Amino acid sequence: MAKKGHPSARKAKKPATVGTGGHGRRALEGKGPTPKAEDRSWHPAGKRKAAKDRFDSVKARHQGGAPAPQKRTVRPISVEAELVTGRNSVIEALRAKIPATTLHIATKIDMDDRVRESIALANKRGIPLLEIPRPELDRLTGADTVHQGIALSVPPYTYAHPLELAEKAEAGDSSPVFVALDGITDPRNLGAIVRSVAAFGGYGVIVPKRRSVGVTAAAWKTSAGAIARTPVAMAANLTQTLKSFKDRGYFVIGLDGEADSSLPVAQLAGTPLLIVVGSEGKGLSRLITETCDVIVSIPMSGKTESLNAGIAASVVLYEVSRQKLEKKKS
Repeated sequence: MAKKGHPSARKAKKPATVGTGGHGRRALEGKGPTPKAEDRSWHPAGKRKAAKDRFDSVKARHQGGAPAPQKRTVRPISVEAELVTGRNSVIEALRAKIPATTLHIATKIDMDDRVRESIALANKRGIPLLEIPRPELDRLTGADTVHQGIALSVPPYTYAHPLELAEKAEAGDSSPVFVALDGITDPRNLGAIVRSVAAFGGYGVIVPKRRSVGVTAAAWKTSAGAIARTPVAMAANLTQTLKSFKDRGYFVIGLDGEADSSLPVAQLAGTPLLIVVGSEGKGLSRLITETCDVIVSIPMSGKTESLNAGIAASVVLYEVSRQKLEKKKS
């Protein structure tokens, strides 16, 4: 008999605990049958089933009729509000009725006539007035900005889609006129062109998404409020937009001071027109030039003289308007 503590000695078995056998059976049984592949969301088959369910849901929603057309929209260039700073700039912006969301006033500001009028105009238009500490206004406007204790928040402009503008214009006019800008970076030129388009019966202005001016407070001010009446559209690709307008029957005219051809006066009246204006320095880009139906210049007596984009657009729009009026009279 082996001695107690010897390696060969056998240990006595402990008596079984009542009720422990059930635990082992449940462990062996597991958690039930494995789900089908299509019922597992992470499995490729499950993803295909979810996609089919979404498709069937959309199809059922539009059963019996074509789905509603999706509205084409373009996001604004900036998602942040623009700040107009300085007493003269703020009061001019308020006088021009530029859309604004908040008038910021520094605490303990030295009141003068400009500040008083700015507050009165903001109250009249229902623009909230926010009094903040001067250090906070410094932070909002930037360390290098001279804000004089006052700033106006201008919301980002919501651009239309060019083809939506065309559809709307064609519903009421057989020969609508639009102006597109190529390489224009000065907001004052944009504001002046929008003002001319509004004055001479045009339907809108088209700007490219890249390397172009956008609707800023300066453009609003130069337009004298015309941007509120004449929409500005943004083209993701200006060349493709010109081609789309040509497919709709528009005659596309490019303005270039170096062109040999003059304005095709006989073709202006009674024709849907898209006038493309380039910058004074660089003119029209190569792709835009190739896409236009004709490139023309404005006749001038002085060979060395040139017109900026805003004035050039105004001259052409005036001529178009004059021709349309003469055709109505005849």
